[in-house]
Amino acid sequence: MKCFYASVECAERSLDPFETPLVVADVTRGKNALCLAVSPKMKSLGVRNRCRISEIPKSISYIAAKPQMKKYIDYAARIYGLYLRYIDKSDIHVYSIDESFIDATDYLKIYGKTAKEFARFLIGEIAREIGVPATAGIGENLYLAKIALDITAKHSRDHIGFLTEESYRETLWDHRPITDFWQIAQGTARRLAHYGLYDMRSVAAAPEALLYKVFGVNAELLIDHAWGREPCTIADIKAYKGKSRSISSSQILPKDYSLNEARLVLLEMAAEASERMIKERVIAKSVSVFVGYSFGTIPPTGGTVSMQNATSLFSLIKGYVGALFDETADSSFPIRRLGISFGGIVSEEEEGYDLFTDRTKTDKEKRLERAVIEIKEKMGKNALLRAMDLEEGATAIERNGMIGGHNAQ
Repeated sequence: MKCFYASVECAERSLDPFETPLVVADVTRGKNALCLAVSPKMKSLGVRNRCRISEIPKSISYIAAKPQMKKYIDYAARIYGLYLRYIDKSDIHVYSIDESFIDATDYLKIYGKTAKEFARFLIGEIAREIGVPATAGIGENLYLAKIALDITAKHSRDHIGFLTEESYRETLWDHRPITDFWQIAQGTARRLAHYGLYDMRSVAAAPEALLYKVFGVNAELLIDHAWGREPCTIADIKAYKGKSRSISSSQILPKDYSLNEARLVLLEMAAEASERMIKERVIAKSVSVFVGYSFGTIPPTGGTVSMQNATSLFSLIKGYVGALFDETADSSFPIRRLGISFGGIVSEEEEGYDLFTDRTKTDKEKRLERAVIEIKEKMGKNALLRAMDLEEGATAIERNGMIGGHNAQ
């Protein structure tokens, strides 16, 4: 979907996103609030996506729409429902809220269309029924489809890009910057540049031994992509089962926080993760914390600790989280970002405590937490709160009304 959040806001107002200057941002957060999306019209005026409100030229008049994450999820569900009229769900991989992969191979003959005609048909159906503009990338594999979408479609009048392995090498081998290519971030680009590799042609020509030395097993993916190859299919993705998993969350604080204020918020995040683990009937073996400081001060700090007994109970988790935060956080600088992650997630059937653990007490706490979760599911997340959620600086009550850290309604 093109500029999805902004296009949804335009659709809600019966406005053309190509003619309407609109940004999706919560202006109540101040001039440095992040614009989650800008309309195609704003892009044509030189305003980049994910900018700050303060970065928008004062000469541009625009509509500021407060984020409505639930609304965007509803639109995404409607679009997915539209796909299901024509394609089986086994041939669709939802990549993000506004992007999906579709294996159309077996459907072109059924509908009597070429790949471009089928893509154009779906784009037209989305525009007609839902009012959101879309682009499409067509390729012989997942990678080429993604590159056709990200790079080629932008330069196509019909907003459809098409790539084969051969045309990829003919047209994009010399394309720069290399960070335009899927899964090549700035860090990867810097490491490639150190060896004089600035485009996919040079990566394809580089000695494989060098790439494996620099990137390890990830070099295999880089080499395949340099040649336009991708062996992974949608069927492979759907059949994949991870060997390990984690539960994590993060948040950007609304202002600079002191050490004690940030500690309180981190414990709220630990409590939220505890509820999730109890609901999913899993336990964690370790916990990690991340602390980011006000812009321009010092690099982030943090660490990981293994818990003596794998658990999901907040009464046991909070001691590890608090101690790890106290040990790694720097009290000399204001804190602006927090993250927490629980690793070594296994089924609660593997739960085992030492001889000093009061099992009657832990079982009672778990029953209580499950009752709390049930009430929250029926009455809303703020129906029951912990005392710490009412302290000054706590963010749980506000965040309970958000989706993905942004306004839900």
